[in-house]
Amino acid sequence: MRPANPDLAPRPGLSRDEMEALQRRVAEAAVFEDELPFDPASVALDDPGATTLTGTDASSDTGPPLIAGIDQAFLDDRAVSAVVVLRGGEVVERAYAVSDLDLPYIPGLLSFREGGPILDALAKLEHDPDLLVFDGSGRIHFRQAGLATHVGVVCDVPSIGVAKSLLCGTPDEDVDGHPKGWNTPIRADDAVDAVGGHPATPETVIGYAFQSRQYDSQPIVNPLYVSPGHRLSPETTVDLVSRLGGDYKLPEPTRLADAYADEVKAQYE
Repeated sequence: MRPANPDLAPRPGLSRDEMEALQRRVAEAAVFEDELPFDPASVALDDPGATTLTGTDASSDTGPPLIAGIDQAFLDDRAVSAVVVLRGGEVVERAYAVSDLDLPYIPGLLSFREGGPILDALAKLEHDPDLLVFDGSGRIHFRQAGLATHVGVVCDVPSIGVAKSLLCGTPDEDVDGHPKGWNTPIRADDAVDAVGGHPATPETVIGYAFQSRQYDSQPIVNPLYVSPGHRLSPETTVDLVSRLGGDYKLPEPTRLADAYADEVKAQYE
């Protein structure tokens, strides 16, 4: 797939001020309302846990949408970016790229470390996904432009951020010890900037804490922090993540991408 907004793509050689300024441009271009090419009710995993290519006709305009899970593994100063595309519960395509890393991890600037390598992998796809699901934040971000927002805007594809920890924002409720399926809004706090037409008041919902899995006898599994990346509302975002859940904590698309990244990494080690 080709970037729709290549001028907003993360690139090396920028100062911190320049990177933050680019993130604000990305946030201004982001849409945090539903603009989807499919009905969210059509999203389901008919066969959670599918791990092999099926030969399904991914070019068909009928049936469930094409959903791409994206994750990475790391080889010293290189990133292994993996994309797994599903239609329903079937894997229809996989692609990866091994790319040099230009930056160390800097909180709030993850897209400048990992966004370029992810775009390298997306460029190898034969078909264009209808939805991108990232291991990382979207609108839950200091400038409302996390990894899922940045890459989603560059590609102009609906996107979701699924993070394992909370970068910023305040949950409405305590997040510990809840049953599977529980969720609560994450609202903007003082660490979140208002950008363009996107407010950051204490009433602004920027994502959700979502309990994707839990043990009944000992509730010790932490929630996920899900947020819209682009062309999605927070409410539809948490609904889609729920629909994409399988037998594990992570949504099935990113779980499969994580496993594929590790598989590719092992070939290079």
